[in-house]
Amino acid sequence: METKYQKIREIVEKELSRSHHDMEHVMRVCSLCLHLARNEPNIDQDVLRTAALLHDVARFKEFLDKTGRIDHAVLGAEMAEEILRNLGYPKEEIIQVKHCITVHRYRRKREPQTTEAKILFDADKLDALGATGIARAFMMAGHYNQRIYSDTPIEEYLKENVIGEKAECGLKDISKHTPNIEYEMKFKNIPSRLYTPKGKEIAKERLQFMESFFERLKREIEGEL
Repeated sequence: METKYQKIREIVEKELSRSHHDMEHVMRVCSLCLHLARNEPNIDQDVLRTAALLHDVARFKEFLDKTGRIDHAVLGAEMAEEILRNLGYPKEEIIQVKHCITVHRYRRKREPQTTEAKILFDADKLDALGATGIARAFMMAGHYNQRIYSDTPIEEYLKENVIGEKAECGLKDISKHTPNIEYEMKFKNIPSRLYTPKGKEIAKERLQFMESFFERLKREIEGEL
């Protein structure tokens, strides 16, 4: 089994070699999945670990797509099916892994139907919170040439730079986005979207840390500190 995981990891690492959703993110999500699974009964560890390793396998293909048609969760599930079939995974396990991958995305609002899928959803979102979430947000800001802070009111920003003026929709110009706007649009809402009790507990603590950070950042930028 460990040989299979290693083969999957090598495939995913190659696919993500040019993506800001790198292998470090994948492995953090894997670790969080295993941590959350300790508090849930009757978990299929193989389905969970396999889905965690493969959940972002199509991320770079989505990034390259300028039409907006590629959803990395849907394409990733299709890619996972081929990968797992070649590795000899049974059909039923492939179906379960595909479901976990298909529903893991925050903005698509597809409901996870299995405990494994709920754990993966929660683990993936937890990696966007806390100190890790702040670090990732500023890495992306650098990648897309964003400013470190915006004082634009969120309602005004939604009108100016968000398709349909809805937080769950896409951005018109990602270079106009900032970490603190992402905090207001997405990070603050994550705890209410999680499924597992342990995930919600961790999210609450991580969000408190982020809130304190962005409040201090605002005060420093405004010259108060």
